[in-house]
Amino acid sequence: MLTDTIIDAKAWAVCDIESLAETAAAAALVHLKLDPVGYEIAVLACDDARIAVLNADFRGKPVPTNVLSWPSFDLGSDVAGDTPAAPPAGANDDPEALGDIAIALETCAKEAEEAGKPLTDHVTHLIVHGVLHLLGYDHIRDPDATLMEGLEATILGKLGLPDPYTTDGA
Repeated sequence: MLTDTIIDAKAWAVCDIESLAETAAAAALVHLKLDPVGYEIAVLACDDARIAVLNADFRGKPVPTNVLSWPSFDLGSDVAGDTPAAPPAGANDDPEALGDIAIALETCAKEAEEAGKPLTDHVTHLIVHGVLHLLGYDHIRDPDATLMEGLEATILGKLGLPDPYTTDGA
């Protein structure tokens, strides 16, 4: 399996986070022409309290957030809007670790409800978002955000999900 999901908060029983993470991560890699069998990603399914501690420790922001990611490689481009470098190729018997993702249920559920989206759609979007961060994509600079958001919309579209950046979800 591409993802190894650690369920830290039992409330994640409301959705099959293991399947959502695997499907979303594999879709992102396949879209970027990376073979999922050559890679591995750790996913921590936690609550807001846990992600707030992680957010404080790693970003100096002691508040909950929806998703955090810790890439194994610095693949980002110095040129705004450019595609990041490819990660080292892994193999089925020796997969390359792309990094770790943490996702918080309460924040995800609140955001999904406010947007009128199914929780599973929003969680899938955030896993794709986190995987793209592991692969060097970012959204700090406008051209990078345009590239990343376009990829997210395309990947989610291939999964049959609406573009998360349109107001009507169409």
